[in-house]
Amino acid sequence: MQKRKLGNSGPEVSAIGLGCMGLSFGLGPAVERADGIALIRAAFEAGVTFFDTAECYGPFVNEELVGEAVAPFRDQVVIATKFGFEDGDPSKAVNSRPERIRAVADASLQRLRTDRIDLFYQHRVDPGVPIEDVAGTVKDLIREGKVKHFGLSEAGSQTIRRAHAIQPVAALQSEYSLWWREPEQSVLATLEELGIGFVPFSPLGKGFLTGAVSAGTEFGAGDVRHFLPRFSEDNRKANAALVDVLGDIAAGKGATRAQIALAWLLAQKPSIVPIPGTTKLPRLKENLGAATVELSVDDLAALDVALRGIEIVGERYPARFQQLVDR
Repeated sequence: MQKRKLGNSGPEVSAIGLGCMGLSFGLGPAVERADGIALIRAAFEAGVTFFDTAECYGPFVNEELVGEAVAPFRDQVVIATKFGFEDGDPSKAVNSRPERIRAVADASLQRLRTDRIDLFYQHRVDPGVPIEDVAGTVKDLIREGKVKHFGLSEAGSQTIRRAHAIQPVAALQSEYSLWWREPEQSVLATLEELGIGFVPFSPLGKGFLTGAVSAGTEFGAGDVRHFLPRFSEDNRKANAALVDVLGDIAAGKGATRAQIALAWLLAQKPSIVPIPGTTKLPRLKENLGAATVELSVDDLAALDVALRGIEIVGERYPARFQQLVDR
């Protein structure tokens, strides 16, 4: 697995990381603990050195799972986790008060079985707490050795600049994929200017870009796609044209749709590190195979032309969650 550096100040990590959320939360029932540990360790054996979790995944149990899984090779990997919700519950209000950040750091260290958090993200911007106070608190945690790098998630350009002025931001984590390209409007340019890495979550559109989700797919209990507007039956049907284009290009490259979608992200900027998640070993191997798929300038241009006429429909979040996205 190739390595990439997250911006000017961030850590060096595998070109593709592993988003661990779905092992415990969000896309259906949690996997058996032993199976989750086995998948994380298989990822490491395949070259993955970047594992993403958060206190609110579960809540709490995903950090515990990741901590146990990586314990045998802890010093060879980078663990990212997050703070930012009241009581670690994503259904509650955001909370990035300094005392809460400190409490989360201490609790996460225990659950992750480690003495430092490699990358500590603010999960969502808290409009009630100045970002300077957030950055300053993480800066203190870095001085104390509890945290190594500071990150933001779903933050807009002005927030990124204000935070970066207090404590260098190593990475921004936000949604970015062939069916959600909003970061191209201003955020990507800001990151490049400031030397900040970018970690796209949901790089496969929560499974849609793989072709495994159709208009007739029924989502199981505990699957957040039940209430995401973009995953309504009508919107899935309307957006199928994107999946068809990916299929055509994938066939020509001897790859899968997922591999083309991930290879496209890798080709955008050298400091982009996508973190696709999965609960299945074959899917893990497929995703990691994207690191060997090369898209030429002509390939990228052809893909852009093919997608230009496709309008993606449906909001990615319900209104109450849209409010948590910083602009």
